[in-house]
Amino acid sequence: MSDLRNSQPKVITELPGPKSKAAFDKRAEVMPAAIKTIYPITIARGEGAMLEDLDGNTFIDWVGGVGVMNIGYSHPRVIQAVKDQSEKYFHSMMNITTHEKYLEYAEAINKIAPVRGDVKQTMLCNTGADSDENAVKIAKGATGRPNIIVFTGAFHGRTALTMTMTAKKAYATGMGPFPDGIYRAEFPYLYRMPKGMSEADAVDHYVDKIMDVFENQTPPEYTAAIVFEPVQGEGGFVPANLDWVKAVRKICDEYGIMMIIDEVQSGFSRTGRMFASDYYKEEGCEPDIMTFAKSIAGGLPLGGVVASKEIMDRVPGGTIGGTFNGNAVSCAAAIEVLKVMEEEDYPAKARVIADKCMSRFNSWKEKYAPIGDVRGMGAMIGIELVKDDEKTPYPEMVNALVSKAWEKGLILEAAGTFGNVIRFLSPLCITAEQLDAGLQIFEDCIEDYLK
Repeated sequence: MSDLRNSQPKVITELPGPKSKAAFDKRAEVMPAAIKTIYPITIARGEGAMLEDLDGNTFIDWVGGVGVMNIGYSHPRVIQAVKDQSEKYFHSMMNITTHEKYLEYAEAINKIAPVRGDVKQTMLCNTGADSDENAVKIAKGATGRPNIIVFTGAFHGRTALTMTMTAKKAYATGMGPFPDGIYRAEFPYLYRMPKGMSEADAVDHYVDKIMDVFENQTPPEYTAAIVFEPVQGEGGFVPANLDWVKAVRKICDEYGIMMIIDEVQSGFSRTGRMFASDYYKEEGCEPDIMTFAKSIAGGLPLGGVVASKEIMDRVPGGTIGGTFNGNAVSCAAAIEVLKVMEEEDYPAKARVIADKCMSRFNSWKEKYAPIGDVRGMGAMIGIELVKDDEKTPYPEMVNALVSKAWEKGLILEAAGTFGNVIRFLSPLCITAEQLDAGLQIFEDCIEDYLK
């Protein structure tokens, strides 16, 4: 079998190839069409930042399951950890019995989690949405308050609660009525701040939007938490301005509100630190509660919520927990993922990737008129495409680039409220040669489109 981990993209069949197409046709028969997909690719194997389809075509993956594969596909140490645990037992429900892998992983997260409190505790969940929903329950239980504030551009999941927290209602078509007690403020999307406004004034402007919510929707004394992503994912990879985060922290402290940071997509080395909240902790504005998932376990389903013991102790018994929360095999994988990321300094890998990509993307911004903005945190980068100086969204170009790049062996994905952002989320183990190849394919596609 060829060394896929260090290979280059190679398309050897018409896309989709016959085997992938047959599988895609079978998908249409056996799966709901409402579970949408971008590419008719059927993966046969994946290694590192590369995947191979059933027809032998190889692709550089810049999506990684939307931020799941920070450590890459099929890491040997994670495979071994899963094998070792699976030979002992697959599962033990923590509401009935206790298993040591949950305890080991919770202890490891408690040591490194950049949240407030001297003594921390971790609840493990199944998914990012599950983690976000439980974080809200923990905040409500700890404060005794009914409401939360979320933001424009937010994505927190597809459960009834998190679908309501999510801004883009294409994710909630026909799903109402929605849960009560969720109110929305405007996120500091500085590329699209009011014309003529300075960045400093814009921060004040967006802080005022939170105060407007207090005045018109939920008074502070009824507000349990303010919830946001350090870098909005589906919203277009829009980073939260640090001065704005400091202001939110100050508001939360003044009114006894929990600040919840959703690190589901930004966590586990993606932003150049283990968590984006590490940057906030250095500035004294770390969260009360933090959620995480996606790249936690190398591809196995797992998520979590971490907060101080003081907060966790105020949650009514029986209101949190679940059958598969902290599954033993997933925990074994997560323990090894964390060890590899710490031993091999994955945050540094993200910073190296970020330096190269930001330099290249910003050079394109000077060269190609449709590139309106390049932004992000670490190796979580968004490129926003616009049609003109009025910043008219250019989703047609984004869709064309996604389609054309696939034909050349590069997997991209769109994001953004207007569908006009290309997101960069490659596995952090990508080789320099693979990164260069992906950048070249991407630029070639831009040039082809503009011709």
